Amino acid sequence: MKIVMAVIKPFKLDEVRDALTALGVQGLTVTEVKGYGRQKGHTEIYRGTEYAVSFLPKLKIEVAVPTESVDAVVEAITVAARTGQIGDGKIFVFPLDHVVRIRTGETDASAL
Repeated sequence: MKIVMAVIKPFKLDEVRDALTALGVQGLTVTEVKGYGRQKGHTEIYRGTEYAVSFLPKLKIEVAVPTESVDAVVEAITVAARTGQIGDGKIFVFPLDHVVRIRTGETDASAL
């Protein structure tokens, strides 16, 4: 089992969710986050004053999947989240040692 974590642009969430649903992914967690990479933020003008926005709004998506599904999930997120512009995001894959469904007590693969 693996955790696939992706940081994407907020307006790409529906496309990513639809792509994952098409693969049979049944649940995901979405968190609003802020950050920057190579973009280093940008400047905005508010009431005539220019100021720097160092951290840009992003969404972090986390999904637990069986190991054999990781490549398909990563590919689906990559295709759905890509705009071709800087700041499209990153995908990270982590090992997942143990899962427990609280309601039923199911563990590991059956808990996904």
